[in-house]
Amino acid sequence: MKKTKKAGRKKRESARSRKNKAAMRCISFVVTVLLAVLLFEGHSLKVKIDANEERTAKLEKQIKKENKRTDDINDLSNYMQSDEYLEKSAKEKLGLIKDNEIIFKESE
Repeated sequence: MKKTKKAGRKKRESARSRKNKAAMRCISFVVTVLLAVLLFEGHSLKVKIDANEERTAKLEKQIKKENKRTDDINDLSNYMQSDEYLEKSAKEKLGLIKDNEIIFKESE
């Protein structure tokens, strides 16, 4: 009877051992697949982050350019409201002069 008990025990232990090894292989496979997916997703997120940083830099550069343009427009608007601009325009476009100005014409 001792032989049958030992043989039965060995069969149960080897069956358990095979089941444990199969379970460990399955777990290892699942963990490996999850790791691979996480690495792939991490890489794709890194690529997106780099693209967004590049886009942000371009947009910031464009914002600076537009701010400078806005300042130039404001400066021009202020200049166009000044007396200096009105005098210059009146002289160039309308040919007007001040009362005490002398006009010299070139002879041809």
